[in-house]
Amino acid sequence: MSEGRRRAGRPAVLTVERIVAAAVRVLDAEGLEALTMRRLGAELGVAAMSLYRHVPSREALLAEVVNRLFAEAATDPGEAAWPEALTGFARSYRRVLLAHPNAVPLLAVHPVDVELGTALLAGLLGAFARAGVAGEEATTAVQSVAVYVLGHALAQVGAPPGGTPGPTGESAFYDGWFEAGLAAMVTGFARHLDA
Repeated sequence: MSEGRRRAGRPAVLTVERIVAAAVRVLDAEGLEALTMRRLGAELGVAAMSLYRHVPSREALLAEVVNRLFAEAATDPGEAAWPEALTGFARSYRRVLLAHPNAVPLLAVHPVDVELGTALLAGLLGAFARAGVAGEEATTAVQSVAVYVLGHALAQVGAPPGGTPGPTGESAFYDGWFEAGLAAMVTGFARHLDA
């Protein structure tokens, strides 16, 4: 029985958070194609139409899913220097993507809300600011690394045209490839920003 099933006669208490958590479960278990409002209603034990009081459309639901998964990746770097903070964010983002492989194609085409993303990455951007790196240059570095992480995850979990997703178990190969590329990017930005 789904987490959202309720006793007869008692209406389910819906919140955006509960709906998004259920959407992530469906996405993880069944893939993006299966994530419909009807399927989500079944997961929560409610009529699909009741979801629209909280999430106005499937597109809005997908935006909430993207924002939630990105929020899982945002970490507070504390007082770390920006190269270490950027590396830590990249590793955290990759962990989240590999934990939710069916969501990777969604994040590849659906941007994170800009205001939320900026707020979630305030600690990381603050590390750049402490080093005297201008906001635009910091944003370029962070966005570039985020796109690298996303592209790398897509290569690891994605499917070739007409094929099935690749195995995520070849992690040693992908881990080494990821770390080499990440180190090259962070080192390159460090040289560029110090110039």
